[in-house]
Amino acid sequence: MNDTTIQANGAGLPIYRNAQSWYGNALRDQTDWIYELSEQEQAEVRQAVATAIATNTSLVSMTAADFPLGSLGERLQSIGREIKHGRGFALLRGLNTMGLSLEERACAFRGIGAHFGEAVSQNAKGHVLGHVANLGLDYSDPTTRGYQTPAELRFHTDAADIVGLMCIRGARAGGLSRIASSTTVWNEAVRRRPDLAAELLKTYCFTRWGEVRAKQKPYFEVPLFREHDGRMIAVFIAGAIEKAQALPGVAPLTPLQREAISLVNELAGSDDIRLDMEFRPGDMQFLLNHATLHARTAYEDWPEPERRRHLLRLWLACPDGPALPDYMTTEFQGRTASGRPDGVWLPGIELKANLYPD
Repeated sequence: MNDTTIQANGAGLPIYRNAQSWYGNALRDQTDWIYELSEQEQAEVRQAVATAIATNTSLVSMTAADFPLGSLGERLQSIGREIKHGRGFALLRGLNTMGLSLEERACAFRGIGAHFGEAVSQNAKGHVLGHVANLGLDYSDPTTRGYQTPAELRFHTDAADIVGLMCIRGARAGGLSRIASSTTVWNEAVRRRPDLAAELLKTYCFTRWGEVRAKQKPYFEVPLFREHDGRMIAVFIAGAIEKAQALPGVAPLTPLQREAISLVNELAGSDDIRLDMEFRPGDMQFLLNHATLHARTAYEDWPEPERRRHLLRLWLACPDGPALPDYMTTEFQGRTASGRPDGVWLPGIELKANLYPD
């Protein structure tokens, strides 16, 4: 359990002390957040992959039962609890992907992810298996997302309980993964700028990137930070807030709101708070969005298409995830049958798990 101690500062704003209020500078020399797969666990993954492919198991609907893992399955249950109710992140390392096809790697990633939760759609195309790759798109376009470009990605959260990434190939240079505890960012905002911390509790407008369901506005309105059930829940996508400013009906950001957004990025990127990770082929990173901000440095790609940076991505809905405020499944997005955030799903769109970006 994520036992929390709450105290108030002079302005009456809460400060949280729990497993998810970590500092990167305290974790850089630790390895307990890196889970190395043993030879036996790797063999279990390979056997599960071979069985899933032989039985033509769908990557769209795959469940943990479709991807049985012996000792690793038990270990993943413990890791899942740490992600959902503990520190909020984990890096799985050691899967030797040499000799595995892209389909086999995707199957391994999808199967391990199924032990944490249900895969949900990541965009209006219905992708449950996403691709983080440079598609040559212009990030200044209001509908372009940063993961489709080699640009720097500022700290943000995604629209699911857990976001998972698997490294297929790294970049020629750059592309470093950066994460930060949103609880720690909140705590430091309260300590350093309580006036701006108060602004973070207010409701902001976010663009839906053109991915709009029936009866929805082209933007949604939620607080950036909100306490719920003893935890601080974050929804933070600065780019979506900025692009929403061009939409009809959206009120202009105040100078204090802009300063508060900048403070979140500044704190999350500071040397003492952030934790950097360099992905190796086969690495799988899983983050709890409600408690973890993530970012990426800009990168330079290889000129040859077959060598270019390529990550697979999952968004997972977790029935055993932390309690959430209602707006996470109403105003922000919809809900799965188990009552969790259902990603970016548009009615009538067939779910798919393409092996290549489109």
